[in-house]
Amino acid sequence: MRRLLLCCLPIVLAGCALWLPRHDPGQAWIELHGGEDQQLQALQVDGKALEDDRYFQVSPGRHALQVRLQFQVAPGNIGPDSQGRARTCLLTLDYAEFAAGQRYLLRSGSHGFRPWAKLYDARGRHLARAREGRCGEV
Repeated sequence: MRRLLLCCLPIVLAGCALWLPRHDPGQAWIELHGGEDQQLQALQVDGKALEDDRYFQVSPGRHALQVRLQFQVAPGNIGPDSQGRARTCLLTLDYAEFAAGQRYLLRSGSHGFRPWAKLYDARGRHLARAREGRCGEV
C-alpha cells in the first residue's frame, strides 16, 4: 500500500501544477488567452521576471506587462512556394488603472508577421493595446 501511494504521489503533484492559484482579492488578475495555434506566456511585470508564465496578478495601479507570443506565419503571408514559419515576439502592455479584485483578459493574435495583444475588462470592454517589441524566428 505504501508503495502504491509513493508511486501515485508524483502524478498527484504534477496534476496540482495545472491549477492556477487562488485569486488574491487585493490584486488584479490578468488571464492570458492566445489565439489558435499560438502560445502566449507572461514574462515580466514592471521589468521583474515571473515564476509562473500562465497569468499575471498585480497590485492596483499602473503596470507594464511583458508577454511572449509564439505563432505560425502562414505560407500565404510569405510568398509563393513558401513554407510556414514559426515566429516569436515580445509585446509590452502599459495600463494605469488595474483595480483590486478585478479580472482582466489579455487576448492575442497575429496578422501575417505582425503580432497583437489587447487587454479587456470582465465585461469585454477593450482597455489597452500592447506594443510590439522584438520579433524573430524560433
